[in-house]
Amino acid sequence: MTAPRPGGGAPGGAATSDALSIVAAAHEAGDAVALHTEERRYSFAQLAALTARRMATLTPLLQPGAVHPVVGSNTLDTLLTLYALLELRVPALLLHPRLTAAEQATERAATERAAAALPADAAVVLYTSGTTGRARGAVLTRPALLASAQASADNLGWQPDDCWLLAMPVARVGGLSIVTRCLAARRAVALAPAFDARRLPQWIERWRITQLSLVPTMLAMLLDAHPTWTPPTCLRVVLIGGAAASPALLARAAARRLPVVVTYGCTETCSQVVATPYAQRFDAAACGAGRPLAGVQLRIEAGRVLVKGPMRMAGYLGEPPLAADDWFDTGDLGDIDTQGHLHLHGRRADLIVTGGDNVYPAEVEQVLETCPGVRAAAVFGVPDETWGQVVAAALVAGPQPPDDDTLRAHLATRLAAHKRPRRIGFVAALPHTAAGKPDRLALAALAGTLRPLRVA
Repeated sequence: MTAPRPGGGAPGGAATSDALSIVAAAHEAGDAVALHTEERRYSFAQLAALTARRMATLTPLLQPGAVHPVVGSNTLDTLLTLYALLELRVPALLLHPRLTAAEQATERAATERAAAALPADAAVVLYTSGTTGRARGAVLTRPALLASAQASADNLGWQPDDCWLLAMPVARVGGLSIVTRCLAARRAVALAPAFDARRLPQWIERWRITQLSLVPTMLAMLLDAHPTWTPPTCLRVVLIGGAAASPALLARAAARRLPVVVTYGCTETCSQVVATPYAQRFDAAACGAGRPLAGVQLRIEAGRVLVKGPMRMAGYLGEPPLAADDWFDTGDLGDIDTQGHLHLHGRRADLIVTGGDNVYPAEVEQVLETCPGVRAAAVFGVPDETWGQVVAAALVAGPQPPDDDTLRAHLATRLAAHKRPRRIGFVAALPHTAAGKPDRLALAALAGTLRPLRVA
């Protein structure tokens, strides 16, 4: 196994000026398999030809200095549009397909207002909710995506027959980074329409998957769905990120001889910046969240994890850009042991991570408080064996409290499904800190009083 090194545009290299070009990939590795779908497989030359047609269709629609919106479904159509935009050096606004029409419209409008300030090398804008509940667009540049790809390769290396399964949503940085890493390395992607625990072993065998990315919930579902399954020898690494993996889950994976690499990162750092060393993939639990990848600097300040490196975003859309040597405060809590392993003590203080998706309570609270009959709302996470956490809400009712049907209908058009509360309870008053902010630690004590939000 050899790790790719910069230079020359040779297959496996991730630091050339045209590394994100499907046309360059076709010149360098034209007959190599670039993509498996459920219907057929495509070489780099075939993908480049299809991308050329997509470019011809897109070009008349593109405005100078604009960002092109892409609803990021896991389809060939989405990938062709992404390849075309990368080729044309036009930034993409990746919209999650689960967002409601209102949520998509909000992100589109915010991007249009600030597009003129984008750096010339911007590649993608991905929205990630801030602690205020206001979504912020992380601007990821081409150099940042390539630096992230190289850092991953320095840990995992590349083999000639590598094929990475894309079962994560391409509209999330974890899914997008599979596309950019494999394009830069001239390696194959296997495109799954969506995660399916039942079919996952079949896909691994059919496409000879060597690399697999999952969130902990997906891993748990895979192990539950196939109690006796063990991975084939072709599968050389399973990356687990997006949320904390419990020791019990890692122990289950180790018992099945799954080669697990735990990762830690975020949208603002083009995915992983910390990972289990590849050589220790059969003993990931011993490494905490892992060690910083090549080029990554970490420091702990007041217990919070700060990151610096070439894979960090340029900044948030519409906000002052970050300087090259600026630290990014992840808001996560952790420490670094004497061996250089990062140990996380908690995600951002008010963040709910449900099935690998991030939910900020403030955003959900704002929507709940616009529902007739709800005077105030406080949202928090409740531990759940399957999802890690589920979204819960304590509500203060007005004179006419809403019934479950009213609540569900109100939420359905305003919030993606993973953001909607699954458990609710009405209380006389919400707990607050001395500063007048919701006391989320005190809210946890209300968990036992909640009930499921009934489904019709």
